[in-house]
Amino acid sequence: MADKSEGLKVILLNHSMRMNANGIIVGAAVFLIIGICHPVVIKMEYRWGKKTWWVMAAAGTAFAVASLFVSETIASTILGAAAFSCYWGIHEILSQEMRVLRGWFPENPARHDYYEQRRKELNLEKYPSHKNLKAKIQ
Repeated sequence: MADKSEGLKVILLNHSMRMNANGIIVGAAVFLIIGICHPVVIKMEYRWGKKTWWVMAAAGTAFAVASLFVSETIASTILGAAAFSCYWGIHEILSQEMRVLRGWFPENPARHDYYEQRRKELNLEKYPSHKNLKAKIQ
């Protein structure tokens, strides 16, 4: 009887000692991808405006298609994460314009007239007070 329990302990110990680093690798890659996408979105809106959303859509689609054809699980997962980070970047580019219009991020001086026109269209003021901002949200 003691032999069977000893064998079971050895099996359990061997099983618990095997570690899988895949989650850590993918997590670190996603962290890096998000860290790269954030400043890219800010720079794209600053230089070219929200009309560059299609670049993120094309990149996301390319990453998604690539993830379908990569047989390695970790690489495919990372490519899929990059794809959906790019898709989320589309939303962020569009939102970034509103942040610039509100004065939360610097505007490109070469496109100042565009921003002023958009502020008038949306009835926004630059650097709104919290009281005015709350009223517009509600």
